[in-house]
Amino acid sequence: MSNFDDLFRRENEQPALQNGLPFDKEAWAQKKQEQREMVYGMIDDTAAAVSQDGTKFQGYLDMQSRFDRYSVSNALLILAQKPNATRIADFDTWKEQGAYIRKKESGFYILEPGEEYQREDGTTGISYNPKKMFDISQTGNSRKRETPSYSDERTRLKALMDHAPTPIRISETLPSGVNALYRPDTREIQIRRGMDAGSIFRALSQELAHAEMDKGDGSYNRTKHGFHAYCASYMLCKQYGVETGGFYHFDGAPQELAALEPQEIRAELSVIREAAGEISGRMYRMLNQQRQQKRQEPER
Repeated sequence: MSNFDDLFRRENEQPALQNGLPFDKEAWAQKKQEQREMVYGMIDDTAAAVSQDGTKFQGYLDMQSRFDRYSVSNALLILAQKPNATRIADFDTWKEQGAYIRKKESGFYILEPGEEYQREDGTTGISYNPKKMFDISQTGNSRKRETPSYSDERTRLKALMDHAPTPIRISETLPSGVNALYRPDTREIQIRRGMDAGSIFRALSQELAHAEMDKGDGSYNRTKHGFHAYCASYMLCKQYGVETGGFYHFDGAPQELAALEPQEIRAELSVIREAAGEISGRMYRMLNQQRQQKRQEPER
């Protein structure tokens, strides 16, 4: 047989392992099932852990703010396995980017969507499979020490207000100690005059999160959604380089979440992620458009 005969192997032929043994489909399926059970157990354990400790909960929000496009479950998985991760990819993606994984580095798992399937009730579900990832700190990539750059304060605030779901108006009648307030009856946000940029961002982002969670179907309640909006504001500050030290405290997180089951905790975290994500998505589009326009401007 020539050295190229393997190119003509039929697709339905089972691959051989390196030790010469035939491919064991049942053993492979069993291993994958064990991986799934391990990963889902880790998600539940981490959800329970962050719900019982304010510091751990804040650590989750930090992680979700860095990986805002990842699901709550995947943010929990990264937190459990690689809490200092900043940029992740699988082995092949790092290789395509010219970065190698250093020897003795161990990967960690997230979940990626698999095939669709039919549930017993006739609805369509999606299976999720564990996928091994590596952080940039585990590679030889020389850019891993780069620090993120943020827009200037005025541009950042313009991005925060861009395409806001409600009007934003200066108010002279806000109660003492209240810097901004979403009013569901008039569907507007009132904000105090004369604040510095950081105070405006922290106050306005929180009230914008309230506005995002008011879907107009009667389910919105300021007291009920106050914790979600507070957390979403913190995440946005972390994403866009606004000072958070001394302004946010999460000692009360256990009171909000500790009595819930892991699935219910993930549902609450998803409300936070979605509110922050809607605002961040608008900000990203506006800032990205601005960057593109600057690149197209002729040099003077």
